[in-house]
Formats: sequence, structure tokens, C-alpha cells
Amino acid sequence: MRIILTLILSIYMLNASSSTRSGQLIVVTANNWKTSSAVLQRYNYKKDGLIKVGKAIRVNIGRKGLGWGRGLHKIPKRAKIIKREGDGKAPAGIFSLKQAFGYNPLSIKYPYRVYSRDNHCVDDVKSKYYNKIVDSNRVDIDYSSFEYMKLRRDYYKYGIVVNHNNIAGNKKAKRGAGSCIFIHIKSSPTAGCTVMSEGNIKMILKWLNPKANPLLVQGVKGDINTLIGQIRPL
Repeated sequence: MRIILTLILSIYMLNASSSTRSGQLIVVTANNWKTSSAVLQRYNYKKDGLIKVGKAIRVNIGRKGLGWGRGLHKIPKRAKIIKREGDGKAPAGIFSLKQAFGYNPLSIKYPYRVYSRDNHCVDDVKSKYYNKIVDSNRVDIDYSSFEYMKLRRDYYKYGIVVNHNNIAGNKKAKRGAGSCIFIHIKSSPTAGCTVMSEGNIKMILKWLNPKANPLLVQGVKGDINTLIGQIRPL
């Protein structure tokens, strides 16, 4: 099976238009565009192919499924479902990870930030801070809608910022294309994030290696191999 998968990936790589390189992939696969559940599998990506890490785990995604997001991939010309603000869909595609975060310090290799109630992720499309995480004490607040990065519940006790729609870049995000996408703790479908148990996300956080440039690859069964084919091993 591994030999067949390696051959498939080699064919895709010959036609790959992206020079994205990675040594670790978090691959989230849904059965179709409308389902709110998916399977997450970790891989180490070597020159001879993908090597599974651990067992696959069940995760939840957007309550209305998936839509093509804005990341490192090329959105197919045939794409009919595009991620929009407030659509209840998780983004499909290839995404870098900005950093991990949580409510308290955590000793891991991957970049990690402790957020407080003063940290907001802005989802107001009219704000100049749209799809950015800000310290509300250090900016001129021009937004009326946002998410606290420290919630009353444990949903953000541990999480990872997904670089969808340029949340991690210096350029402005595309207004209305979706904001505040994370991997975090929760047991039910979300407004667009990918979620799992606390134990599983801590396992992923401890595994992440910044030198491997880990990427999130997320999509439906028919597109996953094509997306992986746009990535090259380190």
C-alpha cells in the first residue's frame, strides 16, 4: 500500500505547481463536502514517501462541512464551494501553522503563546484588523465582533493557529473570505475550526517540530492526494 501511495504522490509531484516543502503533515480527510466529521492522520514526509505516525483519530470540522480556503494551494478551477465568513465551513486546502497557543505555559518545541482575555481574534470584516489576533490594550479598537483567545470554557486551553486567509502574514486578509481558523479542543462541530479531545491535541503539539515546517492538509477523499502532490518533502 505504501509503495502504491508513493507512486501516486510521485506522479502528482511531477506536475506540482507549488514549491511548498514539509517534513510533517496533518492530514484531515472528510467523506464529502457537507459532513461535519473527519479523520485526522499524522505523517512524517520523507523523500521515499509518507510514513504514518500514530493511529488515525476522529475529529469534527465545520458544522456545514468544508469549503475551499485561502492557503498555499491552488484552488481548482472546478471548485464550487468556497469558504466565506460565517458560512459554518472549515477551509479545505494546504495551510501553514502560525503557532500553538493556550491558557498556560506548555513545554514543547513548537512556538507557543499564552493568550489572555485581552487577546482578540477579529472577525469584523470592516476592521483593519480583520482575521488578526491582537492585544486589545495595544490597538485602537475599530471592531465590534471578535473572539476571545481565552474562553470561559476549555475550548482554547490548547490550540494551533491555522494560517488561513493570511492570518499570519503582513498583508491584509481578504475581507469576507473567513477568519479565526484554529485547531483546538471541542467535542462537537464548529463554525470552521478542526477540533478534537484535549489528549489528542496535546499529542499533536508535542509531536510538532518547527524545523519540519508542519502543514495542515484538509479536504475530501477525492482531493487529498492532489493536495499532497503540491507539497515536496524537505
